[in-house]
Amino acid sequence: MSPGLVASLLAVIALAGCARSSEPSADQFAAGLTAYLAQRGDLCLAKTDWPIDLTQHEIDSGARNALQLPVLERLRLVSSTVAEVDVKDDQEVPHHMKVRRYALTDSGRQFFITREQPRPDGGKERRGDFCAAKLSLDKVVRWDLTGTGKDRVAVVSYTYQVQAAPWTADAELRKVFPVVANVIQGAGSAQLQERFRQTETGWVAVDLL
Repeated sequence: MSPGLVASLLAVIALAGCARSSEPSADQFAAGLTAYLAQRGDLCLAKTDWPIDLTQHEIDSGARNALQLPVLERLRLVSSTVAEVDVKDDQEVPHHMKVRRYALTDSGRQFFITREQPRPDGGKERRGDFCAAKLSLDKVVRWDLTGTGKDRVAVVSYTYQVQAAPWTADAELRKVFPVVANVIQGAGSAQLQERFRQTETGWVAVDLL
């Protein structure tokens, strides 16, 4: 075999190796998902502002908070009192009324988690939420790639494990918080998806950029 042919073959092999190494692997996405879930893996109840006031109209109409907060009170995560407030009606005329006010107890405050979150303007702020569980990575299932270079994006599907608060085992709580129940029941089998972008330091979840 001539020296020139050997050199050509070596160049082809080297290029093939580079091409293969530039392709993402399950291990790379696993590292990215682990980092993402460490920061954003809290399963929260979308109750960010406390105390929460319930009007009699909300109670009579069976509003979401009117169904959920009494369950949290029974579990001693919140407590309620009667408060008097001034509110405005559709004509912007203020009037005085009584409300049922729910506040976190000492036990409940243990599950109120504050995190740094991005703002629409690109800045960051600290926001809190009442959270029921923490998700962690089980395994990477698959990924779909689109784009090239700086625009290369991967949609990664994965299964997860859940570390849930003890009170999430309550049957009535799972009834009034069906999303929480479904996520907990799906541990190890249900799939979630997250978008990743290729950066100079590896694949990073879009939500963290």
